[in-house]
Amino acid sequence: MRHTLSVLVQNESGVLTKISGLFSGRGFNIESLTVAPTQEDKISRLTIVTNGDEKVIEQISKQLNRLINVIKVLDVTAGQSIDRELILIKIAALKPDDRSEILRIAEIFDADIVDVSSKTYTLEVMGDEIKIKSLIELLRPMGIKEMVRSGKVAILREMQTLSV
Repeated sequence: MRHTLSVLVQNESGVLTKISGLFSGRGFNIESLTVAPTQEDKISRLTIVTNGDEKVIEQISKQLNRLINVIKVLDVTAGQSIDRELILIKIAALKPDDRSEILRIAEIFDADIVDVSSKTYTLEVMGDEIKIKSLIELLRPMGIKEMVRSGKVAILREMQTLSV
């Protein structure tokens, strides 16, 4: 099963190397990884997507928590979280029919057209994993020339408490 881990770390050089080394040294795969500072300059958040059952994820979390620069590890898969990914995708647009189809798909997926040439359209789309996969599948028959994905970022939803 795929899991998304949110890891708060001290924003210091070498932290990412230690964390990726932990994964590779134990044979765990990182499917996607994003890192950026948080609202506090001295703290960064890593969003790691990996595969494993509950036992494996628990083991990864415990080993991450043992690293001195790690502040907090959360599995945001099971919780109420919001996640997004950014994709830039360049599609062949040689025929007029393809161009109109790309524009139609872009509108459906709320995509921005960020570059146009005589042979290609480049789209920018942000969304959850299902939206990104659906977009790719619809554009694949036209000929995807190139694409780059940011990797997932996720944040827990604020839980609302209702008082009676």
